[in-house]
Amino acid sequence: MSKLNQKTGSSSAKSSINPRIITISAMLVAIGTVLGFFKIPITSLVEIRFQSIPIEIGGAVFGPFIGGIIGMLTDVLSYIVRPTGAFFPGFTISSIITGVIFGIILHGKEPKLWRVFLAGLINMIVVSCLLNTLWLSILYSTPFTVSFISRLPKNLVMYPIDTIIFYAVIKSVKTAMNRFQISGARA
Repeated sequence: MSKLNQKTGSSSAKSSINPRIITISAMLVAIGTVLGFFKIPITSLVEIRFQSIPIEIGGAVFGPFIGGIIGMLTDVLSYIVRPTGAFFPGFTISSIITGVIFGIILHGKEPKLWRVFLAGLINMIVVSCLLNTLWLSILYSTPFTVSFISRLPKNLVMYPIDTIIFYAVIKSVKTAMNRFQISGARA
């Protein structure tokens, strides 16, 4: 990694070609794909999922660029492994944005609870409430406001739960990465 990147903690495309980072990113994609098998359906529009946690970790640890790539690969691989209907690229965009949001807010910074809550809040509003609701409205031909209102309680309930789970996981991941001297992790 160049001296500039070591100082800033940034994760550009050029500095990301590191076997450890690629390996850990691939593991996060695999974990995200497996977690994608597990969902709790509430209605046709509302389901509780855990697939985004590895994407969020990738963004927080390696930055928005790699976080976005992890999001894209996780979504596409999940579809390849277990397709559920036609492929819809909107959800791939949502996964990319999740990795980018967590990378912008958390990468290179102490994963303090307020930062994790902020990243989760922005992700919930932009991705869960707006984009995913838009994608579901398009897929199921339902009005956006109907989908939004039906999904809002789930998002409000899951926001603190997802945030607390992610906070516990990211603290452990950052500690382990620092212990094993894997670049990209700061705690």
